[in-house]
Amino acid sequence: MAKAKQDKKEKPRQTQSRRAPKVAERPRTNSSKPEIPLQDKLEQREQARGTRHAIQGIIFGALTLLLLVSLLTYHPNDSTAISQGTTQNIAGVVGAIVSEILFRLFGYIAYSFPLLTLLASIDRFQTIPRFVKYGNVIGVVLTIVCLCALFSLPTLGTATKFSPGGFLGAAIAAFLVSYFKVFGSITLLITGLIISGLLLKAHLFHYLVTPETPAIRDNPFERFPQIVTPQKRSTPKEKKKKPSKTLREKLTKSSKKKPSSKKYPNSKEPEIQLSQGYQLPSPDLLNKPPIEKMQAGMKQSLLNNSRTLEDKLLDFGIEGQVVGVLPGPVITRYEFQPAAGVKVSRIVNLSDDLALGMKAESIRIVAPVPGKDVVGIEVPNKTRETVYLRDLIESNSFLNHRSRLALAVGKDIGGHPYFADLGKMPHLLIAGATGSGKSVCLNTLICSILFHATPEEVRFIMVDPKMLELGVYDSIPHLLIPVVKDPQKASNALGWATEEMTRRYGILAQKGVRNIAQYNDAIQDFQAHQHPGESPPKESPLPYIVIIVDELADLMMVASGVEKPITRLAQMARAVGIHLILATQRPSVDVITGVIKANFPARISFRVSSKVDSRTILDTNGAELLLGDGDMLFLLPGTSRIRRLHGSFLSEKEIKRLTTTLKKMGKPNYDQTVLHYHGETEGGKDENEAEVYRKAVELVVKNGEASISMLRRSLRIGHSKAARLIDTMERDGIVSEFKGSRPRDIMITADQLHERFSRDEEA
Repeated sequence: MAKAKQDKKEKPRQTQSRRAPKVAERPRTNSSKPEIPLQDKLEQREQARGTRHAIQGIIFGALTLLLLVSLLTYHPNDSTAISQGTTQNIAGVVGAIVSEILFRLFGYIAYSFPLLTLLASIDRFQTIPRFVKYGNVIGVVLTIVCLCALFSLPTLGTATKFSPGGFLGAAIAAFLVSYFKVFGSITLLITGLIISGLLLKAHLFHYLVTPETPAIRDNPFERFPQIVTPQKRSTPKEKKKKPSKTLREKLTKSSKKKPSSKKYPNSKEPEIQLSQGYQLPSPDLLNKPPIEKMQAGMKQSLLNNSRTLEDKLLDFGIEGQVVGVLPGPVITRYEFQPAAGVKVSRIVNLSDDLALGMKAESIRIVAPVPGKDVVGIEVPNKTRETVYLRDLIESNSFLNHRSRLALAVGKDIGGHPYFADLGKMPHLLIAGATGSGKSVCLNTLICSILFHATPEEVRFIMVDPKMLELGVYDSIPHLLIPVVKDPQKASNALGWATEEMTRRYGILAQKGVRNIAQYNDAIQDFQAHQHPGESPPKESPLPYIVIIVDELADLMMVASGVEKPITRLAQMARAVGIHLILATQRPSVDVITGVIKANFPARISFRVSSKVDSRTILDTNGAELLLGDGDMLFLLPGTSRIRRLHGSFLSEKEIKRLTTTLKKMGKPNYDQTVLHYHGETEGGKDENEAEVYRKAVELVVKNGEASISMLRRSLRIGHSKAARLIDTMERDGIVSEFKGSRPRDIMITADQLHERFSRDEEA
């Protein structure tokens, strides 16, 4: 019995010894656990392959020299002197025989063979040979055959012993001439040369001028297919080629303006003038990201972490193996495949224990990873990489993005740039605690639009109740009105936006289109096909309007009536090109209500203080485990999928450089109707003051209570307005004076109130 118990206790450790390696060619095998020397064997195998290729390269090089010398020192008399061993060829009898055969078969085309062996020699010295390919072989053979035949055509039918194209060329030329004559033969042979050139173009010639990719040469993980490394940042030489012609063509087409020849002072290439005096800003305004270097020993560190992770899970009775590692700029995801019979919920509940064992700040567990049979365990990196906005906006994905509302959100856990289209979201809700990166994210979203769109295409309404974050954008040409800092003006601006939405729907209905994109396309098509004498159209393309509210909680606290226009815009404004970006540092249910959440399917959460806040913004846990400083969870619109991203960094100096440049390009064209809009009261109602007062009095008399909080809830008005209504009731004798902590008395009955209102109506 004692021996049986001892065997039972030792069983988990025996299972541990049978586990598969963390990084292996076949991660799902059940073989015994190899140690680190297995990785050394893989490296030795690669070194042996490199040695073998080097030997082959040397052999091909020697063959090139021998062939070249044999052909250059060829003498026709060597064919008769071979038997006597007195050849004039420097390469001796073998050189004489080889040169004789090549010249007899291929004629002057024999000189191409040393070139082919030279290319093969160079190819063997590369890390990844690329010359000996199927397309290259066919192209080379077809080229030799066609050239031999072409060289033989001039001497065809003459009594010459030596054909310039050799025996092969003479035979092919004679066959073609017998069926196609000389002209047809030349046509077919030139066609064959063109086809062979096309086959060689993408292989041989590209190989001669294209160096080996540095990402393959320098990648320490290329021998381990389960470890996926992030994309390397493009080199400066690559970036010089980047200003995309596709982007410039599209911008020119959309603007229908002649490009300006004036060069931007900080740009290496001229910018296209998209409107009068305006040109898209250059990415040179942003700081140049430093070149990230691969840390020494990173591979070994990942392997050790994989082993530690497996050991910690095994300590809690969870068997399995790490089958993949995804290093990123901020975190590393270890893909753990549990053994059969292991419940995923057991792994999820061990996040704190794993963080303790891995000595990590926090660990987030994705169970399971969508589309895979693994559990993702996200561990913070010891050294975090900074994500820069310039890295994102200089990528081809952003430059060639069709939407003018493209947002450079950040990079995913694998280090790949991630972009979103605000037009498809169609609205965005951002939440996070103080210092988590929410304000920086808001600035990067604004700047990404400024780098991609002109004032004719996108206009902004910015609301900043804190009067701190968005003031730097004041007076840029994209603003529809100055940055709003007064809550009352913010309510008026949102009310104007609802009326603008209604007006735009009427315009779309008249044109018979369904959205703003179709309307603008129709206007631009009409302008493009307009005849010289025809009068210009009355309509003009409608710009997109992006409304940004930096602190929703503060705004709703002072002007609670903003919830109604926000809800209306969120429900209906997508088709007419009006989009909302709301940010708050207090994701509570009284701020992010159910109505707002239902109309904001796209949400971003930075680090929050509790699981309750995480569920409020994302409907799930996880945001409380984020690292801060731009680490975010992005709820994709229309789905329940959550993606972890790392926001880009943008300093205040970079923002000031950008806004200063934009201000120099032109002054803002403010819409006076927005500035002087007074269509709604503070409570967002269309009734006048008398109607609001009458409703308030009826509520007080009916409920027998005269409190400010009751009026705020019932009439959806602000605190100051509710207090003024109570003071007016006191002057009219409807309620008693203020009695401290005691409630006010109601001085009239419902019948008396009805009689008073009747007398007022008669008067």
